[in-house]
Formats: sequence, C-alpha cells, structure tokens
Amino acid sequence: MSYDECYIRSVIRAVPDWPEPGVMFRDIAPLFQDPKALHCVVDAFSQRYIDADISHIAALDARGFLLGSILAYKLNLPLILIRKKGKLPGDTLTEEYQLEYGSACVEVHTDACKAGDKVLLIDDLIATGGSLLAASTLLRKLGAEITEAAAIIDLPFLQGSSKIQESGIPVHTLIAY
Repeated sequence: MSYDECYIRSVIRAVPDWPEPGVMFRDIAPLFQDPKALHCVVDAFSQRYIDADISHIAALDARGFLLGSILAYKLNLPLILIRKKGKLPGDTLTEEYQLEYGSACVEVHTDACKAGDKVLLIDDLIATGGSLLAASTLLRKLGAEITEAAAIIDLPFLQGSSKIQESGIPVHTLIAY
C-alpha cells in the first residue's frame, strides 16, 4: 500500500483544549480503528527501515508502544520499552524532562540494550522533543547509538524536532501540523 498523507490527515482527530486550554491535541486513536490508515502508516515506516542498520526499536510509553511493537514484529527486531517512572520492575535508569505543560520522568531497564546497539526511537508525536531526548539519554547511558527518531506527527512550532536534530539525532515524521 502506498503512503497517502491526505488520507492519514483525515483520520487523525484534532481535540481542542486538551489536556488543557490552548492545546490542540492530535489524537492517533482513530488510526488504530481504521485498518487502511494503520496499514498505510506501518507500511511507510517498514519500507523506510527494512534495510536500515538498526538492531533495536525503542518505543515510548504509551502511544509509541502501539506503533513500535508492530514495527518490531514486522522488522524482526527486539523492542525496548521506555516507560513512565515506576512502571518497570527490576533495575532501571531514570531521566527527567520537561513537557509543554510540566515535567515527567521516563525509565528503561538497565539490560534493554548494550554498547554498540543501533536503536531507532519511535513515538506517535514530536512536540517539545523532551520525551525522545530523555529516552535517547537513557539509551546512550547504556552505550547504544540512536540512529533516528521517528514519529507519525511533528509539531514544528514547538521546535522539538529541531532540538532532537541539534542533539545529533536525525528525525523522520510522516505529517507536520
């Protein structure tokens, strides 16, 4: 199936004033209710990364898990879970970051990857870039190289993709608002 940006845009739901007034939330839930849209998005990413030099996919809690798990399966790669603080059992590393409207922490298991691993970071959306940058910091502490950060949606007015690129990580998104 070929990628159809207009169709994907028509499926993504805009939710004004959520989670707080002034924020236009871009909801990808309808993509998972529409098999054509989901195939289109997954196929676009799969085609991009099928021959890429990556050893792992790291997905961010929680919507990144949806796309990351499908891609890990399709590309036959291990999946690294980057979770919100307190959600992973066992030994973890923690990194705090800033949101558009607060702060948060993410964690990864200390055995999720090792030196020399080449990791694709994936999430649903890039806003301020804080969560992806925090995830990259965690993975780099474990010795991994971040090959690219990918998301369905980019919100360039929040400059997150620029910050990620300035940190030395290439960025790939399917749609920008």
